[in-house]
Amino acid sequence: MQLIFATQNQHKLFEVTKLIDLSIQLLSLNDINYTPEIEETASTIEENASLKAWHIYNHTCNNCFGDDSGLEIEALNMEPGVYSARYAGVHKSDSDNIKKVLHEMKSKTNRAAQFKTIISLVMEGKEHIFEGIIQGSIAEKPKGVNGFGYDPIFIPKGQRLTFAEMSIEKKNRISHRSIAVGKLVNFLNHRNSL
Repeated sequence: MQLIFATQNQHKLFEVTKLIDLSIQLLSLNDINYTPEIEETASTIEENASLKAWHIYNHTCNNCFGDDSGLEIEALNMEPGVYSARYAGVHKSDSDNIKKVLHEMKSKTNRAAQFKTIISLVMEGKEHIFEGIIQGSIAEKPKGVNGFGYDPIFIPKGQRLTFAEMSIEKKNRISHRSIAVGKLVNFLNHRNSL
């Protein structure tokens, strides 16, 4: 089975490729020569994932999925949420976003947070939604060099290390993205067995 992943984020593509079932041939936007950026104009993580999936499905008429993820911090009213990738500004880096979060968290004692991923699968004109959430907390300072985004400041519940201090294999066993991808793979496997 071929499935297009509606992303140009190479970090996400690498993580999902490690998680996806070998019976699924995953195609990136590069593989289908699609280069325009898909603008994330929706106001929720769920809507952004859906927007990306439908955009590529309507463009290619092929089964595909899109995802969106966000860091939600209790003390910041669940921000940055849908604006996670551009929290410090549209053209800012991961490190700028981390600096902004740590600045906003300076006086906060409640450091509880969660990472959420939504996957929207559009298959034969029908949409299916899969969610992955992992609880955790915000570290006092960045630690680790692996991963991307907010990984250096997110400590999953029950762990002592940030995502960025973990190997990709360990992160993939517990991450929000792996939970959502696991649900996607189970759905596809069940569908193929019918």
